[in-house]
Amino acid sequence: MNGISTLLIVVGLFLAGGIYSFVKQKMPKGLIVLLSIGAAMCLAAGVVRLEVWN
Repeated sequence: MNGISTLLIVVGLFLAGGIYSFVKQKMPKGLIVLLSIGAAMCLAAGVVRLEVWN
């Protein structure tokens, strides 16, 4: 696991925690969807960059 993949996964998990927080605070749905897309993209990029696939 290299540094960039670790960073992307950590940022994705941080954004996922933000999604949970925003849902509990009843924030606008558009903001939650935008945050969900960002979290999914960070997590997907981090997993794809892992070196275990070689």
